[in-house]
Amino acid sequence: MNVFENHNAYNRTYQKDELTLGLHIPLENYQFSTPTMEKQVELAQAAEEYGFTALWLRDVLLNDPQFGDPATGQIYDMMIYLTYLASKTTKIGLGTAAAVLPLRHPLRVAKEAATIDQLFPERLFLGVSSGDRQSDFRGLNASHANRGHDFVEAFHYLNEALYQEFPSIHSEQGTVHGANLVPKPTKRVPTFITGFAQQSMKWFAEHGDGWMYYPRGPVQQREAISAWRELSEKYHPGVFKPFSQPMHLDLAEDPNEQPTPIRLGFRIGRNVLNELLNIYKEAGVNHLFFALFDSNRPADEVIQELGEEVVPYFPAR
Repeated sequence: MNVFENHNAYNRTYQKDELTLGLHIPLENYQFSTPTMEKQVELAQAAEEYGFTALWLRDVLLNDPQFGDPATGQIYDMMIYLTYLASKTTKIGLGTAAAVLPLRHPLRVAKEAATIDQLFPERLFLGVSSGDRQSDFRGLNASHANRGHDFVEAFHYLNEALYQEFPSIHSEQGTVHGANLVPKPTKRVPTFITGFAQQSMKWFAEHGDGWMYYPRGPVQQREAISAWRELSEKYHPGVFKPFSQPMHLDLAEDPNEQPTPIRLGFRIGRNVLNELLNIYKEAGVNHLFFALFDSNRPADEVIQELGEEVVPYFPAR
């Protein structure tokens, strides 16, 4: 059973036993430099035209050189930039990967998500996480140690505010009584647990509409997906819950170049990439989105080659 059968972006992106492809913002090969954020709209529009089904954005506040990854995600605030990209495209899904709930008040997240869904119906994917960047937690005077507890509180608050009429919410993060969130979303917004969010697999098998996990080899990913789906079936019999993952990609010019591991992904030729993607598909991955941060080629070249030679084998549904 698909509980989002009338959600356009979801259905283009997620079907049982199928795999589609997306891209990670920024669409740029900046490696460990600061992203320039040039031509993002044009590249996003090209990705949509080629049949990529979703673009994904990170929730990062501060540039922390000690954290060990480039700059600050896509530089701009996640929700504002997501809305900007939505206004420049027509059907591609826009996803958060992921909204750090302990650092964003759930009532604000609910207001933002509902507003985006009203303005751009059936296009938002809401990935949610507990967060990991200690500098962001210190900057907001939030407890990094308690982020798992705060995530659960915020997750339930968010869902009650979004989907209940005049809810009665009594939370450590606030109280709602005799009042109602407006607007409400046009339809349920697909909400995916990202990582473990400091919870047990049992918890996020019971909660959330899907799971998004970090890049791993197909064998390890298959094991994790199988265990999660077995638990999900226990709590939600017959309900399809999709699995998503990112992958850093350095697309080689030689289409037959064999894979070489890089940070969180591979340097690989397109023909071999197609073979690898089929292995991930068989492992149970429903959507895989490429990060071009560590690419040695310009993003527009890579997106064109992927769009012409890879995406057609994993088309939007």
